[in-house]
Amino acid sequence: MNILFVGDVVGRPGREALEERLAALRTELNVGVCIVNGENIADGVGITPKLADRLLAAGADAITLGNHTWRRQEIAPYLAVSDRVIRPANLSAEAPGRGITVVTATDGSPVGVVNVMGSLSLEPARSMWEIVDDLVGEARATTPVILVDVHAEATSEKVALARWLDGRVTAVIGTHTHVQTSDARVQPGGTAAITDAGMTGPHDSVIGVKAELATQRMRTGMPVRFEVATDGVRIEGVLVECDVASGRATAIRPVRVPWP
Repeated sequence: MNILFVGDVVGRPGREALEERLAALRTELNVGVCIVNGENIADGVGITPKLADRLLAAGADAITLGNHTWRRQEIAPYLAVSDRVIRPANLSAEAPGRGITVVTATDGSPVGVVNVMGSLSLEPARSMWEIVDDLVGEARATTPVILVDVHAEATSEKVALARWLDGRVTAVIGTHTHVQTSDARVQPGGTAAITDAGMTGPHDSVIGVKAELATQRMRTGMPVRFEVATDGVRIEGVLVECDVASGRATAIRPVRVPWP
């Protein structure tokens, strides 16, 4: 089976790229299941029910989120009932939504999806280390094919989690930093990993924001209203090949698709 993971979708440019290209890309890459990180799709911060539904309609089987989960108030009741859009499991246990789901691939195979968030700079309610083993155990009760989206600032946290879960999940994919890393690998235990899958959106920017606005805030320290950039749009992510019976990854490669 081929699993396509699409890196953080930023604003209208990222959404339009997926709406126009994802269906054909699934065919071209023989994708059995597609997971998309959508936490930046609503003007660069957060997600709304309408935009989540548009991503699912475009070809995503599941959507993961991150530190901007609650930026749009209307998403809370949606997450409370959704079985395909999940948020980091280590956000407050009192908040709506879930951090794990199981979706069905095109061949009928169940695929587990887990979403956790790192601690450095993001400060979730709980450490991912306190709950990740139980989440993986819950997923493995249904399927050996499991993908973990670790939404984190620190490279060290992402690499450490990938090492810790090696042999127990199919892939550990880093998100949040919007810059695709060059460390895609299959670890000795059969778990594919990459520190960051990259960004689906405008790359002629500062990680999706108009460069002049981001630079102004950095140089002056003054509040600046960010706007999503528009140029240099591409779809980024990774394609993971795995054995369905064992859940072991056999290959992982970065994906970069210019749009239009």
